[in-house]
Order: sequence, then C-alpha cells, then structure tokens
Amino acid sequence: MIPGDFQLAEPLSRRRIVVAMSGGVDSSVVAAMAAATGAETIGVTLQLYDHGEAVGRAGSCCAGRDIRDARAVCDKLGIAHYVFDHASSFRETVIDDFADEYLAGRTPIPCVKCNMGPKFTDLFALARDLGADCLATGHYVRRVMGDFGPELHRAIDPARDQSYFLFATTGAQLDFLRFPLGGMPKAQVREMAAELGLGVAAKPDSQDICFVPDGDYASLVKKLRPDAELGGDIVDETGRKLGEHRGLLHFTVGQRRGIDIGGTAEPLYVLRLDPATRELVVGPKRALAVRAARIEGINWIGEGHEGPVTAKVRSLAKPVPARLDDGRVTFESPEYGVAPGQAAVLYAGDRVLGGGWIAETERAELVAA
Repeated sequence: MIPGDFQLAEPLSRRRIVVAMSGGVDSSVVAAMAAATGAETIGVTLQLYDHGEAVGRAGSCCAGRDIRDARAVCDKLGIAHYVFDHASSFRETVIDDFADEYLAGRTPIPCVKCNMGPKFTDLFALARDLGADCLATGHYVRRVMGDFGPELHRAIDPARDQSYFLFATTGAQLDFLRFPLGGMPKAQVREMAAELGLGVAAKPDSQDICFVPDGDYASLVKKLRPDAELGGDIVDETGRKLGEHRGLLHFTVGQRRGIDIGGTAEPLYVLRLDPATRELVVGPKRALAVRAARIEGINWIGEGHEGPVTAKVRSLAKPVPARLDDGRVTFESPEYGVAPGQAAVLYAGDRVLGGGWIAETERAELVAA
C-alpha cells in the first residue's frame, strides 16, 4: 500500500532509516513509507532558527508549530522523534551568508546553502551517529541507479521538481540518501497523508524562504546589516545619472519593478549592481541578454556522461541548450536574467550532472529590433 523503494538489503526489519522531518506533509508521508517497510524508523527535526523571530508564520520550515506537527506524526506512526538545535550553524552558514550576498550585489539561494550545510551535512552526521542505513527526505527528486552508481534525476512532477536546489549533492551523499517522493505527484502524496490520518494532510506548503517573515527579506537584511539600505544613484550603462534608489538590497538583476524612472524610450531593467559605488545600473531588456557565465564551486555528479547538456540558471527557468568548458557555461542562444549569486545547474535530459555558482556573466551583443 505504501510505495517507495528504500533500496536496502534484506531483511528490512534489521535496518534503520532516519527521516528528515520538517513538519510538512511531504516528510510526514516519507516517514510513513519508511515505517511501512518494517525497518526501524527515526524522525529527526533540526531547530534551525528562533521561530519567535519568524512570528510563528504558518508553513515556515522548522518553526515551533512545525516541530509539534512532526512530533505528532511520529507519535501516530509509533516511531521515535528527536529535535536537534542547529540554530548557530544555520545562522552562520545560511542566514549570514544570505545577508552578505545581498551586500555584495549578488542574488543568493539560501535553500541550496541549507542543503549543502545543515540538511546534507549536519543531518548526515546525526544519521550516521544514530546508526542509520540511509537518510530519507521529502524532496521531489529521484535517485536512479546508473552504470557508475546512483544518479540524481528530476522528479516526474515538473511542478514540484527540486533538483535545481540539490545540484551540490555529492556522490557520497547520494549513496546514503533516499527520495521516495520523486516518482509521485503532489496530489497523491496528500491523498496518502489523508488515508493515513495524518494531521498535516491539508497543511499548506511553504512559499517563502523559511527564516524570512512574510517574505520581507529586505527587512531581515537591514536588521543583520544596517548599512545595507544606504541609497545611491541609478545610472545607465554610460554612467549617466537617471535617479536615485533607497538601497541595493531591494533589487536583483532582471528586475523592472521599483526603478521608477519615467520618460524613457523603453522600459528599464536592472542590469547589474555595484556595491562599491552603490550604483544601480539599468538599461533596456535587450541589454540583459547573456551569452556565457563563469561558474565557480562546481560540483560534478555526471560521471560517465558524454554528449549535449542543458543549463538552468533560475529555479523557475527551463533548461536551455548549453555547453560547459573549463568553468564557463556558454548558452546556445542568449539567456536573460542570469544573476551572479544564482546557480547554473546542468542536465542531460532528466539527469542532474552538477553545477556551480554564477560568478560573472558575458553579455550578448544584441541590437534593437
């Protein structure tokens, strides 16, 4: 009745599965799947930040309510549940980095940093200490065995696929990880939760960054880095002043809203941010076209692959034909909205080959139509 292949040696009754539990419906169903295999199942929740500062916002990961929800699910399933305080680590590796990236004029992706740190490093250590045979999570990705070992693949439900955020997963981590939901649509997951009588069956999904109250990331950055809201000039590509802004933290590459400069022949978009001068450089949409990007911190899990690749430069973007050569991703056609600080993730079909952090971009010279 419970689907999901944990790929553990028999007998499962002698195996131990640790499940990363956020208090949401996805990880709760994974815990139920794990328990149904007959293996000893332990739910683990990381306390990652002061939920009081997050004003108890419903749907935010690991806030007080979420810990209670995770514990209630474990009680219903008859499995152990442990909460570990990793707020200090989360603050240093995710929250502080989030603020510093904005100060440096980049667009951060805290969910990737969280997966690289607290979730897939700290949790790994905890699961090992607990004697686990694997660590299962509620991420919507698939773990597929290939000729060179386990591979990371996109989820079958494209609306839920989280592979972009997991590009930094290493081969050693894939050996230990299990993703039971990657082959299921979200609707089926909720149906299973309801059939099992789990109280989180109808709980809304988190829509924002977990540690940012009401999605107001600018307020958080201002609180952590008071200098972040220093204003500056809005200039065009020639350096001509067009107006003033109230702080670079309110802008990202490709943004149009909030520039508030009238009387121009074409709509203006953010082309780049210069934290040294506090200048916001704007221009027409065609000036956003990028032909290549240099990436750093590359993680490669594409062993054995030879042939064409596609690249995805934003979580909601479609993968586009590209090639990787010595840390440089070149796009077959100009790509728009490529922002330093974001990730360029490479695919071969549904398989994730790896990726890296966008350090700088090369503009495609396009003329006005």
